[in-house]
Amino acid sequence: MAISAEQVKALRDQTGAGMMECKKALLEADGDFEKAVTLLRERGLAAAAKRADRKTQEGIIGHYIHAGGRLGVLAEVNCETDFVAATEEFQELVRDIAMQIAASNPTYVRREDVRQEEIEREKEIYHNQAQLAGKPEKIMERIVEGKLNKYYSEVCLYEQPFIKDPELTVEELIKAKIAVLKENIAVKRFARFKVGE
Repeated sequence: MAISAEQVKALRDQTGAGMMECKKALLEADGDFEKAVTLLRERGLAAAAKRADRKTQEGIIGHYIHAGGRLGVLAEVNCETDFVAATEEFQELVRDIAMQIAASNPTYVRREDVRQEEIEREKEIYHNQAQLAGKPEKIMERIVEGKLNKYYSEVCLYEQPFIKDPELTVEELIKAKIAVLKENIAVKRFARFKVGE
């Protein structure tokens, strides 16, 4: 099957993957655009897993100031080398992350950062809600787990749907960039400021 340059460019524009990777994915997917996107996302997750243990001590502090100057974010995003930190692709990722924080107001970077006492308090609330609703005891644990996962998707940056593409979580976005830039990338910390808060 012949893959046109326009198809490759459209896939690259959507995924940020390299031209050859896009062409290969389209060939494997027999020209099916959505299937090619899925293949590239799966490869990105595999590539990110291989790099997860590498140290990230370079990077930049990005910022986002919302129109009117009443809301602002500083975010430290790390990578392995100053070379990657200087690339437009990395800097665009950092801007997107800062904008995500401004829009979605997470409290933590990852679920591992949530304090245990806070998790226990949330579990107790969800358990009590399920009891009051008359849910059977045997499904109580699944209900609590489902509500806890929803809680994580609200308060943990990595688990939030990405504002520019809600099909992706922020973690999946970062893993896709890891696959493209060939370096481990991690959000170290952030601060969100709003006038009057």
